[in-house]
Amino acid sequence: MASAPPAPLPPRIQPVHAATLGEAPKVAAQARIVPAGIRPELFKRATAALDRHSMRVDTHDRIAIADFSLPSSQARFFLVNMGTGEVEPLLVAHGIGSDPGHTGLLQRFSNQINSEATCEGAFLTADYYVGKHGDSQRLIGLDPTNNNALARAIVVHSAWYANPDMVSKHGKLGRSQGCFAVGERQLAKVFERLGPGRMIYAAKA
Repeated sequence: MASAPPAPLPPRIQPVHAATLGEAPKVAAQARIVPAGIRPELFKRATAALDRHSMRVDTHDRIAIADFSLPSSQARFFLVNMGTGEVEPLLVAHGIGSDPGHTGLLQRFSNQINSEATCEGAFLTADYYVGKHGDSQRLIGLDPTNNNALARAIVVHSAWYANPDMVSKHGKLGRSQGCFAVGERQLAKVFERLGPGRMIYAAKA
């Protein structure tokens, strides 16, 4: 997978600003105001990771933060505009191996191949492709806690079990195989907001 050439993004989900995704300026490291709805300690860890991996993360204007201390019934995948502080919270599923009893709460992270668990740390958004879950985006793990992400095919994709109606019917989302699965109507927004070369940060503590 790592050696395959990047596949073009299907036209139907082409971001509005796709031509300039790699051209947005980096946001210099500075004291940042915590956006509304995000735990201050988690935001601090996410921005520290952004600074730590600044040479690998091409674009710093927007990031995503997944707060896995929250149950899957709550919007816990935050799309953050680092310039304006605007936040768009979305639902996101966690892995089967992270919640074997399907409680709706992530119990543990794992970076192990075949664990079907969510892994923690900073991820770099990479190329798009069409796989078994349809339109998807590869992720590169930047930390020792998630450096198997590419080998495990941990990606961003949409799924019926991550749609809002799952919460109203079951009180929680279904589970992925470790991927960041979002609602079917939300995937295009995630692709547009992030694009290649930005960071997703996942943590619980």
